[in-house]
Amino acid sequence: MSLRSFLDDIAPSFEKGGKYEALYPAYEAVDTALYTPSSTTAGASHVRDGLNLKRVMITVWLCAFIPVFAGSYFIGLNANEAMQAMGLTSVDSWRGIFLNGLVGFDPNSVWDCLIHGLAYFVPLYITVFLAGIVFEIWFASKRGHEVNEGYFVTSILFTLTLPPSIPLWMAAVGVIFGVVIAKEVFGGTGKNFLNPALTGRAFLYFAYPAQMSGDAVWVAVDGWTQATPLGNAASDLPYGVDWMSAFIGTMPGSVGETSTLAILIAGVLLCLSRIASWRVMAGVFLGMVLTSSLFNLLPSTNPMFAMPFYWHLVLGGFAFGAVFMATDPVSAAMTNNGRWFYGMLIGFMCVLIRVVNPAFPEGMMLAILFGNLFAPLLDHFVMQSNIKRRLARG
Repeated sequence: MSLRSFLDDIAPSFEKGGKYEALYPAYEAVDTALYTPSSTTAGASHVRDGLNLKRVMITVWLCAFIPVFAGSYFIGLNANEAMQAMGLTSVDSWRGIFLNGLVGFDPNSVWDCLIHGLAYFVPLYITVFLAGIVFEIWFASKRGHEVNEGYFVTSILFTLTLPPSIPLWMAAVGVIFGVVIAKEVFGGTGKNFLNPALTGRAFLYFAYPAQMSGDAVWVAVDGWTQATPLGNAASDLPYGVDWMSAFIGTMPGSVGETSTLAILIAGVLLCLSRIASWRVMAGVFLGMVLTSSLFNLLPSTNPMFAMPFYWHLVLGGFAFGAVFMATDPVSAAMTNNGRWFYGMLIGFMCVLIRVVNPAFPEGMMLAILFGNLFAPLLDHFVMQSNIKRRLARG
């Protein structure tokens, strides 16, 4: 029996009046994820386009795996280098059950580094996905709605913003908060005004700061402490990495933020497929360049005032936020001119938070959430300006 036949055979149990009617959103989510929906528009179509929500979300989800594999490799590389420095040849945690017989923890081995890093990413992603999808299905069943593919993107982006060694239960709490508070209470996909993944991360940052920041969370080896280059910069210490190494990703940080190169490759694919707005990305970069250049001209004892724009680009979550988070089509600005202002506002706020408040060197998360709040207002002003200009045209 084929998988298609099996799904068709069990469908009546999940449809209205069936034994598992309440679980229809879960069945429908699996069915539409594997196959094209059988339902089609009965009336005349006004727009003919092969691009739908499913294809948009799957494209973003697939592009996110570029920083996934790059980030996993560098997590493993940093961990293997730390183990080598500490004289460790095995992992004592539960991950050692899988790793100790599979890899040799050699920092010069691509296989050892990649598998070691994936041993942190994969359990984290599975935990995040399962925790959030339960609430997605619950809300969908209560409302009689379908489960949208948007959660595929939320789950992987949220995972990529986390430190590799964060406790799994904490990641589950964070994504549940983001899904419920930032999205479902407003009506679900398409109605949220805040990015759910960033909202969940912001909750974790303020609720559990010790597990989300500090020198002990970035390298996945117990007992090893190492600050990120951005943290070193805020403390007026050597960055600990040259610019090209930072651009490639050989530094500690959250899972998806280390390799700017991998993020930019994904960004190019998203722009070429017209899934993400290049105007938002360009606006974020322009806002960052202008603001950081202005601070460079001001005299100050704060070392962050002197950081040039090209270092802001490769450190912290700037690149990841600009490509994957700021371009969220739901919480970002909708008009073309609004996207420019929206992006520039995020770039400005990111540098402002990083520079003026050195105790909080990573400003991209709050900058994007701030931009989300102002996106509807920016679109309103742009549309009103267009209306006035057309009326004046007569």
